[in-house]
Amino acid sequence: MNHSFVFEDADLVTIRRAYARQMLAVAGIAGDPALEDAFAAVPRERFLGPPPWRMVAAHGGGYRDLPSSDPVLAYQDVNFALVAERGVNNGSPSLHARWLHHAGLKKGSRVAHIGAGTGYYTALMAHLVGPEGHVTAVEFDPALAGPARGNLAGLGNVAVVEGDGAEWPKETVDCIYVNFLVQAPAERWIESLAPGGRLVFPLGVPRPKPSPSGGTHTLYGAGLCIERKGARFAARWLGPASFVHAEGALAGGHDETGLLKAAFERGGVEFVRSLRWNEPGVLGRCWFRGKDWSLSYDEPS
Repeated sequence: MNHSFVFEDADLVTIRRAYARQMLAVAGIAGDPALEDAFAAVPRERFLGPPPWRMVAAHGGGYRDLPSSDPVLAYQDVNFALVAERGVNNGSPSLHARWLHHAGLKKGSRVAHIGAGTGYYTALMAHLVGPEGHVTAVEFDPALAGPARGNLAGLGNVAVVEGDGAEWPKETVDCIYVNFLVQAPAERWIESLAPGGRLVFPLGVPRPKPSPSGGTHTLYGAGLCIERKGARFAARWLGPASFVHAEGALAGGHDETGLLKAAFERGGVEFVRSLRWNEPGVLGRCWFRGKDWSLSYDEPS
């Protein structure tokens, strides 16, 4: 076998297209050519940092170094370490394919990407919204915000902000896309959604102790898509989700952690149909019922 074969740029174009089609298929998505084009257009290897790249090993095995920096290795449905000691990764392409499909980004959409990392999924969003749209990429960690700014510098429809995701966006947007685990959505995320706008985020409970490979990750978690419908909010379950836990204002202890943990242990999050905001929700009709917000089995009314 010839191990010295080098893929040319034309080969990588074909490989990215195959990868894009595979990720959408794994996510169960048909009929979203714009999303396939975005995955096919953005070179993932440019967002992984300098080699050796570290891949998240299967079955909780921590990280392992890849044997080479051949860019073709980036086109797999695996996570790559961005900051291994804190468990921050460039996450699963098939999961993000499913989430981006439900985010419903269109040409001209205004997006806030909260927890942008080094910008790979920001770049996909920028491709989806086109030059007439705009993406604000918010990253708390300066060690990631700096590379993101460099990686995205050529995109005129992207602005990178180093800041706390709980404080963004500063204006009304069509989509807020969050890439870290929270135990409740930030108020600004809900209040900043335009009519018909969508919030896509992982809700869950963190493990009581950091992971052996670094960072505090999900004990129980679910992806949710929240859509503003007038004064009400529809909710849809997007499947299980595992992310590193929030930093900054959203990182501290939460008064309702026990209630949320009990809700996950009871099951049924897949039947949630609405978010009730600034109201506790109807007893007996909620999967989770907090002090001033809830996730209900009832359709928004």
